Amino acid sequence: RYFLRGNGLPEGQLALRLAVRTGSVDEDDDQRGLAHLLEHMAFNGTDRFAPGELVAYFESVGVRFGPHVNAYTSFDETVYMLDLPSDQPDIVAKGLTALADYAGGLTLDPAEIDKERGVVIEEWRGGLGASSRLRDQQIPVLYYESKYAERLPIGKPEVLKSFEPERLRD
Repeated sequence: RYFLRGNGLPEGQLALRLAVRTGSVDEDDDQRGLAHLLEHMAFNGTDRFAPGELVAYFESVGVRFGPHVNAYTSFDETVYMLDLPSDQPDIVAKGLTALADYAGGLTLDPAEIDKERGVVIEEWRGGLGASSRLRDQQIPVLYYESKYAERLPIGKPEVLKSFEPERLRD
């Protein structure tokens, strides 16, 4: 299913989104954090783009990784976001091709997976601190006796370090 919506502001811009209706609450115990890692893998090689190629292409045409090319994983969804100039058909076509690959063409190369493990574990480590200790006390109360209480999207470092790459295909 797709939606098109016209919007004149900002002028000359196109916002592409691929929303996948799955997130951390859909993970099994031995998958905690894999939805988030899988989101990262979209930028590490697809059927039509070698690792790093797509980000390099977008940056070469003035579209920056972070503000214009990004993704996130939450409890219930994973969303890929591309904000592109709408007046350049070749860039728009490349964006649509990228979203198609994100939806079903990730290569999931084991060497790239091993590199990305460290990136996601560093994100987890960077989230440690007073706010995470507070969150860890609030979440079980807010989501009492539900999967949300135990399935933070960042996952578990022990799972991220030890899972077999084939587990991402399950």
